[in-house]
Amino acid sequence: MKTVLKLAARGAALALVFPFAILSAFGRLRPGFSFCAELCALFPGLPGDYLRGAFYRLTLASCAWNSRISFGTFFSTPDVVIEDGVYIGAYCVIGRARIGRRTQIASHVQILSGARQHGRDEHGNLLGAEHGVFQAIAIGSDSWIGAGAIVMADVGQRTTVGAGAIVTRTAPDNSTVVGNPARVLGSSTT
Repeated sequence: MKTVLKLAARGAALALVFPFAILSAFGRLRPGFSFCAELCALFPGLPGDYLRGAFYRLTLASCAWNSRISFGTFFSTPDVVIEDGVYIGAYCVIGRARIGRRTQIASHVQILSGARQHGRDEHGNLLGAEHGVFQAIAIGSDSWIGAGAIVMADVGQRTTVGAGAIVTRTAPDNSTVVGNPARVLGSSTT
């Protein structure tokens, strides 16, 4: 019975967000995508989780049905892959990323599209984003990203990122990283 209710909720959510997916050209029209992503972020409660999941299923590169995206969270680009069983907490902002299976992301996490999105010219003047280098950040399977963390580099499988950590270098598999900048504290398997 529970499975039937979930399927019905997913179907209703797909029907409700389908106009938003069309408005964003299924993720290909960036201004439409940004508008609809930010709007979908504001639907409260469990119905909102279903609506966000349906919208992102239609517009991201890939988004598994059994993932959950909480209130206030939005993606700045459709260049994202969300694998099976991912949980993303409230008020997260996610750029280009590939989030592995069963990974859990706490609230207020930012996953940037790399660390070099805004360059400077030879005089030190800030250049626009069109001159930046954007990369997809990989978050490995079975990882945990703590509240308020900022991730600018890849995170390995089964890795824990402490709350408030700022990941500027690749965090290896099976590790716990904490601090600013994040440093390996130990193994997450012991």
